[in-house]
Amino acid sequence: MSALFKLPPQPAAATSDGQEFPVRRVFCIGRNYAAHAREMGKDPDREPPFFFTKWAETVVPSGTTIAYPPETTNFHYEAELVVAIGKAGRAITQEDALDHVYGYATGLDMTRRDLQFEARDKGRPWDTGKNVEQSSPLGLIHPASAVGHPSTGAITLTVNGTIKQDADLADLIWDVPEVIAYVSRFYGLEQGDLIYTGTPAGVGPVVEGDTIVVSIAGLSDCTIKVGGKAGA
Repeated sequence: MSALFKLPPQPAAATSDGQEFPVRRVFCIGRNYAAHAREMGKDPDREPPFFFTKWAETVVPSGTTIAYPPETTNFHYEAELVVAIGKAGRAITQEDALDHVYGYATGLDMTRRDLQFEARDKGRPWDTGKNVEQSSPLGLIHPASAVGHPSTGAITLTVNGTIKQDADLADLIWDVPEVIAYVSRFYGLEQGDLIYTGTPAGVGPVVEGDTIVVSIAGLSDCTIKVGGKAGA
């Protein structure tokens, strides 16, 4: 049986040692830093972790000029530590979780904030706010065998050289083993999955021409530029 058409190539991310990491799925943890939860109007002490998903094709490499997406006037940055899964598993224990990690990268969860808030306030899914083309920029993935498993260290974001987010990985409410264990209760994790672990306080809007840089101690920066309106 012949295919009616060909799909685009499978998205892939670059590793720090020159290999290609095929991207299967993207899981994003919400409100995983207390200060960010509060700036979003939520109490982090009373909520268990939660997550949403994105298409793999939202992942783009550091150095990309991303389009300003349509249907928004409030396009926000969110700096994140990203976990790359290298070993499949389901109902993974916290004690075994790190055995399933291939490596780590800096990343961004770019968000149409106005659409996210509108959906949240109406009790609707966040897809239009979060699952947006080019909305998951990713730096080089560093193998855990080379960098270990970062649990402390600075995570910062600058816009045009001005610091907007400045925190420490130790501030995560749910750390990497807990996040892996939690997500794997609902889905079997597979090689190629990415988990964006949440963003610190200080999120805010960007406009065309802005340059965003995410830095995490021990990892390569993720740098993007915001371009013009998509389709313009």
